[in-house]
Amino acid sequence: MLRYAADVRTLCYLALTAALTLVNWKLGYVHPVLYPITCFMFFTTAVISHNHNHLSIWKSRGASLMTSWVISLFYGHPAIGWVPTHNQVHHKYNNTPEDSSRSPKIFRGNHLLSLLVYPTVTSLVQTKEIKEYIRGLWKKDKRSFWMAISEYVVFFGTMIVLFLVDWRRTLLFLLVPQQVALFLIQCVNFLQHVETDAQSEWNHSRNFVSPTLNILLFNNGYHTVHHWRPGVHWSLTPKLHAEVAAKIHPELLVKSWLKYVGYTYFMRPFTRAVARRRSPLLERSRISTGATGQLRRP
Repeated sequence: MLRYAADVRTLCYLALTAALTLVNWKLGYVHPVLYPITCFMFFTTAVISHNHNHLSIWKSRGASLMTSWVISLFYGHPAIGWVPTHNQVHHKYNNTPEDSSRSPKIFRGNHLLSLLVYPTVTSLVQTKEIKEYIRGLWKKDKRSFWMAISEYVVFFGTMIVLFLVDWRRTLLFLLVPQQVALFLIQCVNFLQHVETDAQSEWNHSRNFVSPTLNILLFNNGYHTVHHWRPGVHWSLTPKLHAEVAAKIHPELLVKSWLKYVGYTYFMRPFTRAVARRRSPLLERSRISTGATGQLRRP
C-alpha cells in the first residue's frame, strides 16, 4: 500500500519518535541524551508532514488520514494545515508579497533577530488561511471537510486527555518538542528563501546539499527542484537536482548549513559591506526587494 518503498524509512522514523516519547514518559524526567534526540525526531516529523501533504505515503486515503493523525501528535498541528499555507500559497507565490510565508517579516534584511521572530509571526499570519480553507471545504467537499476536522479532533482531543492524565509529562515530552518542531520547520523555510531572487527560474531557493543532512531529512535540502516539481517523491529529488544544479547560482548551493548559519548570523554582521560587494546575487536580491526586504512585482 506504500506508494514508494523508500517510505519504509518514513515509517521507521515515526516508530522511533513514538518509542522515544514512550520511553521519556516512562522515565518521567528530561534525560540529557534522549531528550535532545527526541526533539530532533519531532522536527523530522515536521519534514515528514510536509512530504506527506505533497504526496501521501499510502495509496489508501484512509491509511493516509490515519498517518496524518499520528504525524500531528509529533508535528504539533493537524497536518492538513500544510495544504492551504504551503501547497496552495507558498508554492504558487514563492516568497513574493502574496506569499504568507515570505521572508523576512517585520525586520529588514537577513539577521538573527529576523530569523528568530519569523516562525511565530508566520504561524499567526497563516492561521487565517487555514480557517478559510476549512470553510471552503465545507462548501465544496463535505467528505474532505470531515476528514480535516477529524485531524483537529484527534490532535486536540488526545492532547487534552494526556494533559488530564499527567500535565507535567505532556508538557515536557509532547508540547515542548512539538513547539521545537514547529519553530525549526519555519526556520528551514526562512533559510531556504531569504536573500534569493524570487523572480528567477532557478535562483529562487537556497539548497543545502550536504549528503548527511539530506539523508537525515529526506532530501529536504534540494529545494529548487522541490519547487520545480513539488509532486515528486522526496526519494527522487537528488537525481532531479543533479540534472539542474549547473543552472543554480553557486551561492545557493550550500554544502554546510551549520557554516552558513554561523557565518550569516554571527560573523557577517561585522563584515556586511565586504560580503555584499563580493556577492552579485545578494546585491541583486537587495535591489529587487527594496527597502522593506520584500520582492517588488514588476
